Amino acid sequence: MEDVIARMQDEKNGIPIRTVKSFLSKIPSVFSGSDIVQWLTKNLSIEDPVEALHLGTLMAAYGYFFPISDHVLTLKDDGTFYRFQTPYFWPSNCWEPENTDYAVYLCKRTMQNKARLELADYEAESLARLQRAFARKWEFIFMQAEAQAKVDKKRDKIERKILDSQERAFWDVHRPVPGCVNTTEVDIKKSSRMRNPHKTRKSVYGLQNDIRSHSPTHTPVPETKPPTEDELRQEIKYWQIQLDRHRLKMSKVAESKEPSQQRVKRWGFGMDEALKDPVGREQFLKFLESEFSSENLRFWLAVEDLKKRPMREVPARVQEIWQEFLAPGAPSAINLDSKSYDKTTQNVKEPGRYTFGDAQEHIYKLMKSDSYPRFIRSSAYQELLQAKKKGRNIPIFPCHKNCTPTLRASTNLL
Repeated sequence: MEDVIARMQDEKNGIPIRTVKSFLSKIPSVFSGSDIVQWLTKNLSIEDPVEALHLGTLMAAYGYFFPISDHVLTLKDDGTFYRFQTPYFWPSNCWEPENTDYAVYLCKRTMQNKARLELADYEAESLARLQRAFARKWEFIFMQAEAQAKVDKKRDKIERKILDSQERAFWDVHRPVPGCVNTTEVDIKKSSRMRNPHKTRKSVYGLQNDIRSHSPTHTPVPETKPPTEDELRQEIKYWQIQLDRHRLKMSKVAESKEPSQQRVKRWGFGMDEALKDPVGREQFLKFLESEFSSENLRFWLAVEDLKKRPMREVPARVQEIWQEFLAPGAPSAINLDSKSYDKTTQNVKEPGRYTFGDAQEHIYKLMKSDSYPRFIRSSAYQELLQAKKKGRNIPIFPCHKNCTPTLRASTNLL
């Protein structure tokens, strides 16, 4: 895997890295998601762009590159900007960061008074929890964070911006956003040690000769021999098996069943905020079930689940979704416009992970303009807000008795 990443960063034959101008600022050292897909298709002899996208998603899941405007580690075949992770933070370095390291990082973030570095709700909750857990040595953690913040201020502005994004991407892998798969639950340490034995580093911030003292834009990439086709297939198969095994494991933060008032309030910012929060999805689904209109959300979740399935399972899952939601006389029929339905009918003949792309987009827009506003205005959502204001726990409702296996799998996955 890392041999492929090294080839991607080759100055002559790698992915072109550029600085992009945006409103009143510049975005340094980035490339687009479509650049990755095109490079993989061309250099690894992959015929199907969907397979190239899936391989790139596996690489992103382990943090080898990351989106600069989002913290969900996945690859999109569009103009979304990505940046390579510095080799210092690669999984082969056997990282097992401790909670004290995470506490130092979050504490340092609070000292950097910039909008792009403000803590998200789940990070603020984690910081408060860590502060209670390490109350006796919090002064030491604070001093260490303060010292690091002073060092960062002395760096060049562009270099500091790149380092901040790479450090945050590292923690997006090891302490992912609620609802995202935690790939670090795979024993990367054990598997990497067998290939490249060396001592395990205990602390992210307690090392000497820190490679981050150098600019990652000039990090030398070791010369490696191009891997053979068989080696690439074995590597892809290995990471696919590991990701499949831990597909349903969620981050520890996401397992909390009693969200704070901030999280509940955030559901009202937009439908995406409600969908990416496990409890938010559950409450949204419960509201739709009460109105006997849950089929749209269940279809949307089923398609999201399909995108993350191994290719060998895709044809069967496509047929299951078709029979449940779109076939004539389907038990949970959804309403599509004729254009989307006709295109989906053609796509089903050649099933793939994005067979239902048009139908999903149509359903998403319907929910956003109709179901979601009604959920936010409903007494159910208002009661959740009031319950958290008064310090009461939110009742967690089980899946509806008519909930299908497709919905259960999708809900657990997301």
